[in-house]
Amino acid sequence: MLQVSGIKVAIDAVEILRGFSLDVPAGKMVGLIGRNGAGKTSLMRSVMGHLAVRGGAIYFDGRDLATVPRHQRAAMGIGYMPEDRGLVPELTVEENILVPVWASKTLDERQRLDFVYSVLPEMKEMRERRALLLSGGQQKLVALGRALAVGTRLLLLDEPFEGVAPALSQRLSEVIGGLRGGELSVLISQSDLNHSSSLLDAEVVIERGANASRE
Repeated sequence: MLQVSGIKVAIDAVEILRGFSLDVPAGKMVGLIGRNGAGKTSLMRSVMGHLAVRGGAIYFDGRDLATVPRHQRAAMGIGYMPEDRGLVPELTVEENILVPVWASKTLDERQRLDFVYSVLPEMKEMRERRALLLSGGQQKLVALGRALAVGTRLLLLDEPFEGVAPALSQRLSEVIGGLRGGELSVLISQSDLNHSSSLLDAEVVIERGANASRE
C-alpha cells in the first residue's frame, strides 16, 4: 500500500532522511521505531507532501506521490495524526474531525462521522466542545478521530502514545488494535515498542535518517 524507496529529504540544507526505505503492506500494521530526531516525523510529513523529497520516491498503491498535490492526499484515503495534534483551537471537536473530510470530494460527511463515533464513542459526547478546552490527552483522541475520518486506506500515526497518561495510552492501544484484520494499513511511529509491540506485524528501525538493523 505504501512504498518508500530510498528517499532523501533536507531541511535548510541539513539532510534529514538519507536514502530511507520502508514498505507498509495492505492491511498490515508497521512500526517505525527510532529515537527523537531520527527522522520519523520527517518521513510522515514527506508522505503527506509537507516536505519536498529530493531523491528516491514514495508510492501509494502504486502511484508516485510526487505527481499528487499535497492537498489531494487526504482524498486518496490517507489519514495523518501528527505528534503535535495540529487541531484548530477555536473549532469544535466535530469540526476538527471533519476538516479533512470537507477537503475531500468523495467522502460522505455523516458516514465518516458515524464511523469515527463508533470507534471513539467518547468523542460524540464532547463533539460540541471547542478543542482549546480539551486536555492534551483528549486532543490526542480528536486527532486520531480526524485521521480515521479520512484514513480509509492508510493511517499515519506519529507518536500516538507520547506524553499521555497510562489510562489513555491503553485506550489508544485498544482503538488502534481494533483496526487490525481489516483492509486498513497503518504506520505507527514510536521511540520504543512499550505500547504497541503486540499490535505490529512488522517494524522498521530508523537511525539518523537511514535504515538501521535491530541488534
